Amino acid sequence: MQIFTKARKDAGRQVSAEEPAKVKPLPVWFFAFEGVLGAAYDLCHAWSGAWAVVLAFAAVNIVVGLTVLRRRIKLVRALLKNSRTRLIAFGLIAFRMGAHLLLGALGAQVASAAGHLVFAAVMGGVTVALLWFDQRVTFRALGLPVPA
Repeated sequence: MQIFTKARKDAGRQVSAEEPAKVKPLPVWFFAFEGVLGAAYDLCHAWSGAWAVVLAFAAVNIVVGLTVLRRRIKLVRALLKNSRTRLIAFGLIAFRMGAHLLLGALGAQVASAAGHLVFAAVMGGVTVALLWFDQRVTFRALGLPVPA
């Protein structure tokens, strides 16, 4: 019940014109953490010990998000609640599954470590690019200066 009360208080609160302008974009290097998580499946298939590295990256991602980027936590939450961000996540899963199914149907399954590393690089790059683009669209929609 306390959550609803807080939400009502926040909804009625007036936001100054300067407050949104103070929002700073998330740096692209922060999205690299998400890129590693997007590439985790293929990294783990390419190297059996990659799960430990992926877990370490996830832990660093959480620590950086809660410390260095503490002021931008509202932006992170806004991006996570955004329907485009969910669409990106489901789209990446569908892309991975579709690509593997298509390659399997063509008889060219990704079975080698090199193939999985290439797939991991593509998935990581696409994840970073889409999240960066989503942030730009969000800033443009809010009328804020678009990050470079």
